[in-house]
Amino acid sequence: MGSGMSRGPRRGFGLEASRGMLPLLALQVLMEYGRAGASRPPVTAALLAANVLIYLRPVALHEILPSIARASFNPQLIIEYGDWTRFFLSPFYHLSESHLFYNMTSLLWKGIHLETSMGSAEFASMVAALLGLSQGITLLLAKGLFLFGDYTAYYDQFAVGFSGVLFAMKVVLNAWSDDFVYLHGMVIPAKYAAWAELILIQVFIPGTSFLGHLGGILAGLVYLWLKRTFNGPDPFTLLITSITKVVTWPVKFAQKLLRSASSQGRITGRGRVGRRASARETGRGLWRCSTCTYDNSIATDICEMCSTAREDSSFSHRQNHRAGGSGELSVDEIRRRRLQRFDR
Repeated sequence: MGSGMSRGPRRGFGLEASRGMLPLLALQVLMEYGRAGASRPPVTAALLAANVLIYLRPVALHEILPSIARASFNPQLIIEYGDWTRFFLSPFYHLSESHLFYNMTSLLWKGIHLETSMGSAEFASMVAALLGLSQGITLLLAKGLFLFGDYTAYYDQFAVGFSGVLFAMKVVLNAWSDDFVYLHGMVIPAKYAAWAELILIQVFIPGTSFLGHLGGILAGLVYLWLKRTFNGPDPFTLLITSITKVVTWPVKFAQKLLRSASSQGRITGRGRVGRRASARETGRGLWRCSTCTYDNSIATDICEMCSTAREDSSFSHRQNHRAGGSGELSVDEIRRRRLQRFDR
């Protein structure tokens, strides 16, 4: 279950002392990505890495990234002052190690299932759409409540966390599921799990952002409606797919060349060892040994690789003429020819 976007007064946020949960998160990621036969979806891994790096703020990023107080979601500052940095960055910030841990374990499970079934390009497009939709719907809900007179609880709220996007992903993941899930001792249909979780989180963790989670659920429903209305891949998916093809083209081209070279056989000595083929498939002026598939010059009647006698009709006719009708060489003749070949 994703931890909710936390709420607080207009002041800076402080990070709590480490509880040792990041090593546990790393262990879960290694178990999912390191097991044999794992799909290892790259977009999910990139999202996990981005959230963890922003939380840890290493030296290389510390001066670049805004502080959590400057990036937290606040409807009033976004609408009245145009502070859109908060709109786009706030999902990637987390208040505490436990907040990050619960959100990232939820992202790990949902992301692997969705990206494996959808493909990386479409999954990346979906996450971008859900992020924009969830943040935008939350903004509209807060503004709507402000217009109705409730401006203290939501319009001047500060919130951070990825759980709005996670609620939207849960809606998409369970949209067509007929399964049932266990949620705090209750058995409910999976497609209603997000709604039940929305209520239970507010009951057990009242400090979380109700609008942030509700905006995520509504974003998932809007995304599903758009997918049903407009069939086919969206422009963002096509863009990601095109960029991926351009970036990976040199690698695929090199692999194609290697496969082509291996299928034609490997060059060795004065001839070539390849697959079995008839005399018509060999190059002009060559004949292919039926035993070792070595391509020999027509000037010789014995394979230079394994000393097998040539089997085509012209050679058989010459051999019959030389040996009085017998098409087989004597042991002494084969030994003499081998010695003659190595003495060249």
